[in-house]
Amino acid sequence: MSPLALPDGVEITGPIEDRYEEILTPQALELIAKLHRELNGRRLERLEARAKRVKEIADGADLGFLEETKSVREDDSWQVAPLAPGLEDRRVEMTGPTDRKMVINALNSGAKAWLADQEDANTPLWGNVVLGPLNLRDALDRTIDFTSPEGKAYTLKPDEELPTIIVRPRGWHLPEKHIKVDGEETSGSLVDFALYLVACGQKQIDKGRGPYFYLAKMESHLEARIWNDAFKIGQDFVGIPQGTIRATCLIETLPAAFEMEEILYELRDHSSGLNAGRWDYLFSVIKTYRTRGADYIVPDRNTVTMTVPFMRAYTELLVRTCHKRGASAIGGMAAFIPSKDEAVNTAAYEKLTADKTREAGDGFDGSWVAHPAMVETCKEVFTKVLGDNPNQIDKKREDVQAGDGSQLLDVKSTPGEVTAAGLRSNIDVALQYLKSWLEGRGAVGIHNLMEDAATAEISRSQIWQQINNQVKTADTDELISKDLVLKIVDEVVAELPGDASDYDAAKATFLEVAVADEYADFLTLPAYARMP
Repeated sequence: MSPLALPDGVEITGPIEDRYEEILTPQALELIAKLHRELNGRRLERLEARAKRVKEIADGADLGFLEETKSVREDDSWQVAPLAPGLEDRRVEMTGPTDRKMVINALNSGAKAWLADQEDANTPLWGNVVLGPLNLRDALDRTIDFTSPEGKAYTLKPDEELPTIIVRPRGWHLPEKHIKVDGEETSGSLVDFALYLVACGQKQIDKGRGPYFYLAKMESHLEARIWNDAFKIGQDFVGIPQGTIRATCLIETLPAAFEMEEILYELRDHSSGLNAGRWDYLFSVIKTYRTRGADYIVPDRNTVTMTVPFMRAYTELLVRTCHKRGASAIGGMAAFIPSKDEAVNTAAYEKLTADKTREAGDGFDGSWVAHPAMVETCKEVFTKVLGDNPNQIDKKREDVQAGDGSQLLDVKSTPGEVTAAGLRSNIDVALQYLKSWLEGRGAVGIHNLMEDAATAEISRSQIWQQINNQVKTADTDELISKDLVLKIVDEVVAELPGDASDYDAAKATFLEVAVADEYADFLTLPAYARMP
């Protein structure tokens, strides 16, 4: 295979496998270099600003609505861009990684849209970074196929309109170590964006859609401003009109919940709405206030529903904010997956129906599911509310009042307890998930739920918070300490399938982010360091 043609200053350290040159084109690499040189310094500054804010909160400050952007919130005249083709009706969206089998299953699912995930449901294994956009391009060309090791063949259904593809790049915090510009690691966000835009942007336009994105884990409107500038640069670079790109921002961090209108404003010419990223949001609540004592101790993960006060305040404010500005409000992930156990399956569908009924009633325009088998149920629930209308943006939710934002911080009103069973479950889920993540799989079915990086982050963050706030289990009155966690880790590993040594890397990573003196911002950072 001939070597790649690399622009000046660009270095690729990952292996070049079959067809990689179709994605790692000179044009794509030139765009990565341009984005890196113009935006990476600002990205790093915003990551430093995140750390500064967390320190201020640890010292006793609280989050609140920004005084300096009050005029944006109070100006009723501005709206985001009109809904783009393929984004008018989003009543059910599939999510999942971009491996070939998942691409085919998602596009055959009957969903209105598909979140093609290069982030939490994926892993930044070098092959995934390159093959993700290649698989999406093959899907748009309808040349994609896959045959399982068992001989089962997968192809796209003929003559059916595909769901609208919306790509989720990695968050601002994750680097791409296999592509360097001027000797520096690049941004995983900008790499994912550039590779997809160059490979698939014009193909999407030719099909009457466009290059659409989900933007993950932002914490401020200034981070959204960097994305908006990336879109401007990218559109000019590939020669498509400004405003062709559209982005839905996940409101999945507590700081971003106080800047929803500002985030929409920064992206207003490229915005298509906001999404309630519920699991990462819960992770962020724990993470942001992890040192602030008993008022911010979150009970067992599985007992925190979307109806508890601080979660309900966040989702209702999201709907009001979106519809006030003409944007779509997309509901959160339903992690339920089908089970061969009839009782488990019945309970999962009942919970799914209840969850989506609540969201549709609250005014959301659509929602997420993690498995193709859940698509029809979600679609049916939203159709009962929407009827033939593509959305309910006209439902303004003016009854929702944000006030001073204190409801968003009302963690202490959450019912439930920290239990020994919850602690063990957190360890179990985190270990199983990390093992799969390090092997290259970012979406993993564990105990009849689809787990991704967000739920693993909740698990390890709760443990760190419990240790450092000297929490005791309500049922056994045990102090949650490092020694207790180490003991349970060994017990859990002994019960998991396979040899104990199979979990060595997962165990080391988990302990690094769950029991260390210093809190790691993201478990995926040390995990990525262990990944080739």
